Amino acid sequence: MSSAGEGLSRPLPEQVRLHVVEVAAQVLGSMPAAAVPPPLRNIARFDPRKRARLGSAPIAAQLENDKEFRERVAETVETAWPELVASLAEGTVPPAAEPVLVAAAAYLTRPPGWPDLVEQARTDLEQAAAAGTQREQAETRLREQLAAQRASAKEEIDRVREQLKAARAENSDLRRKLHDARERVRAAEARAAELEAETAEARARAANANGAAETELRRLRERLADAERQLEASRRAAREGRSIEDARVRVLLDALQDAAAGLRKELGLPTTISRPADYVNAVLPGEPGVTAVPARALANDDPQLLDQLLAIPHLHLIVDGYNVTKTGYPSLTLADQRARLLTGLGGLAVQTRAEVTCVFDGAELNGPVQVSAPRGVRVMFSAPGEIADDLIRTLVRAEPPGRAIAVVSSDREVAESVRRMGARPVPSLLLLRRLGRS
Repeated sequence: MSSAGEGLSRPLPEQVRLHVVEVAAQVLGSMPAAAVPPPLRNIARFDPRKRARLGSAPIAAQLENDKEFRERVAETVETAWPELVASLAEGTVPPAAEPVLVAAAAYLTRPPGWPDLVEQARTDLEQAAAAGTQREQAETRLREQLAAQRASAKEEIDRVREQLKAARAENSDLRRKLHDARERVRAAEARAAELEAETAEARARAANANGAAETELRRLRERLADAERQLEASRRAAREGRSIEDARVRVLLDALQDAAAGLRKELGLPTTISRPADYVNAVLPGEPGVTAVPARALANDDPQLLDQLLAIPHLHLIVDGYNVTKTGYPSLTLADQRARLLTGLGGLAVQTRAEVTCVFDGAELNGPVQVSAPRGVRVMFSAPGEIADDLIRTLVRAEPPGRAIAVVSSDREVAESVRRMGARPVPSLLLLRRLGRS
């Protein structure tokens, strides 16, 4: 790299020149195509690993002759080594700075007296090279000394080998004696191994017998536990069969009584006096049910649709708890979701006097959940191995035919299945709007 006109009396040291070219090659790869100097545009297209090696001479010439390009590269140096550049601008060189970095930064940034800094770096590099030469000479002398010591050690090893040969001959007799002793020990060990194998076999037979006995005992215990569970299930089924039939009859009777009372009130008839018109045959209005609520008269998310359902006497409102909470407020914890929903359902039960059952998925719970259910709201969790959707279907099947049932869930599969069983599905968003209105 020539130094004509720039204050250098000699070209840059080779190490400094390679470093400057490498930095310039990196800057060249990051420059916009329009800003690349014309002589270097073909080089800028090279692979980054080849750019500094194949374009070394053109890049060095451009740095020497193109001030603008050199200043752009100097900006990168100022960013990479700000403390070094600042020290050079003040005329000082950091004591621990490498001479190559000092000379490269001085050449690119051109602080006052930069030629002296480059020459000082050249001197440091030459001294380092001379020290390397001296180190190589010292290493050569050490190698020669090592060779002499190895020759001396070889003679000593030969002498020791002769002594070792004599010692080996002497040890030969000892080895024969040791071999005889080992044979006797080996025979004793073989006999001991046979005895140990016989002992292990006896222990294995005893362990197998014990394991078979434990397996049989465990099987008998499992059969006993299964029998006890079946007996308890039979007893519970008998109790629940009687109680659920009684509950069905009672609910149906209450619904019939309310329907009769509502019809009597609607017709304005006295409770104890019959009129002649009562005996005339005619088509009487039917009791309102979930199928009587228009499906298309109101929007599917209109709270008035739920109001019409809640106005039906003895309506059983079954709510898919987590389906509603994860639709309305999914960012809350599960405990806060349950508390917020149950609080709203408690107010709704007080306002409408409908039977409200809220079902939560308990299949993955590790234990019972402590829940404070509001008055008028029944809270149920699905059993282990059962999902909330199955529990909802069980609740719908448990109701007597003709009972008005509404199921709040946005699960399409749940909605279709309860619709086939005679219940009216209600989207979760509709209940959320109704609770928000309250």
